[in-house]
Amino acid sequence: MNIVFGLIGLLAGGLVAFLVQNVFLKNRKEQILKEAEKEGENLKQQKILQAKEKFLKLKEDHEQTMKDRERKLQSAEDRTKSKEKTLSQKIEEVNRKDKQLSGAQSTMDAKISALDSKQQEIEKLHQKTVAELSKISGMSAEDAKSHLMEALKDEARTGAMAHINEITEEAKLNANREAKKIVIQTIQRVATEQAIENSVSVFNIESDEVKGRIIGREGRNIRALEAATGVEIIVDDTPEAIILSCFDPVRREIARLALHQLVSDGRIHPARIEEVVSKTKKQLDEEIAETGRRTCIDLGIHGLHPELMRMIGRMKYRSSYGQNLLQHSREVANLCAIMAAELGLNVKLAKRAGLLHDIGKVPDEEPELPHAILGMKLAEKFGEKPDVCNAIGAHHDEVEMTTLISPIVQVCDAISGARPGARREIVESYIKRIKELEGLALAYDGVSNAYAIQAGRELRVLVESEKVTDAQADELSFTISQRIQTEMTYPGQVKVTVIREKRAVNYAK
Repeated sequence: MNIVFGLIGLLAGGLVAFLVQNVFLKNRKEQILKEAEKEGENLKQQKILQAKEKFLKLKEDHEQTMKDRERKLQSAEDRTKSKEKTLSQKIEEVNRKDKQLSGAQSTMDAKISALDSKQQEIEKLHQKTVAELSKISGMSAEDAKSHLMEALKDEARTGAMAHINEITEEAKLNANREAKKIVIQTIQRVATEQAIENSVSVFNIESDEVKGRIIGREGRNIRALEAATGVEIIVDDTPEAIILSCFDPVRREIARLALHQLVSDGRIHPARIEEVVSKTKKQLDEEIAETGRRTCIDLGIHGLHPELMRMIGRMKYRSSYGQNLLQHSREVANLCAIMAAELGLNVKLAKRAGLLHDIGKVPDEEPELPHAILGMKLAEKFGEKPDVCNAIGAHHDEVEMTTLISPIVQVCDAISGARPGARREIVESYIKRIKELEGLALAYDGVSNAYAIQAGRELRVLVESEKVTDAQADELSFTISQRIQTEMTYPGQVKVTVIREKRAVNYAK
């Protein structure tokens, strides 16, 4: 019986616990739903506030944009009105000047009429006076004129002889001074022409015995030197000297340095020549880069592209109308800095533009463009500022000047530049013709190098033996000679020599 009551009590307790749990869960669920609704309402209010803020910001930006447009339109309208006012003033001034000129013309016509009447009165009075004098003297006007002219001739002859004697005595006294003056003027006229860098360099040697070693057996050493450097080496009867002839000063410098090293070392043979020339080219490239860097440091120019620095270094081996191009560019840079400082402009920018204004004269590849345009394109390529690029391109008026630095560079270039005259122009055209001669040969497939030597009278073309056969070499020589004959203007004749050399190279490891 107790067990039954216990079971009943247990069931009743479980039922009560179940009912209580259901009630608790129901209340909890309602509470969670209310909290979710409240949180959703809060989130909704936040989104509405954010949307309102974004709308207000967009509205404010739109209003600001409209205000800016209205301000610009107002400014443009003001400028237009100002220009109209200025134009009206100029028109009024022109009309006023026209009226003044018309009045002045009328006054001038009246004065001319008065002068004509006066002239007629003077002529009548003169005729009357001549008639009275002829009557008093008993001589006609023609006889009196002849007598007067004879007297004046005698007087003039006497005065002229006295004047000649005075000039002669003065010339004797001033002869020495005038002679010195003439000599100084002559030096001033020809000094620039004498300073022009020519197309030959002299390599001095200790004795003439070295000449034989440089020439080599059957001339193989000198041929290897000429093929490696592109410079004509002239070994003649000049004592203790060898002439290096080439229009390109960089090639001449490479040949000179290589010869110096070969002669100092004593080992002169084709393989050694090629090795030394290769090393010399690398050393000269390093020296060119160092020269460009040192120039920028000396002038206080920073942040220049390394390729532009290398081009500045190459200026050392170029000339511009009789001046060394690097010295000319440094001088222009300093002049630009001084002039910009006087005008209150950017000194560093002006100095940079002055240094780079002739950079188009020294690229490795020389397209058919004016050096000012080419220099501007190079400056743009290597990240120079638009003001500097415009100054470079406009210093010979190839492009329109858009900055105040451009006319400064043009003026300073004119101040620094030497203009020796027509003879220098002939040298420039000669160098251009030589370059065109080499470029014509390099345009053919299989040509590795081409050198114009003997002042353009011979063109040596080196071809690759893998691409060009012996028969093709003959054909290439004929084709190039025909193109030179039909397309180029040249004095005398041009000898075209095609050199094909077979090399077998292997390495023992």
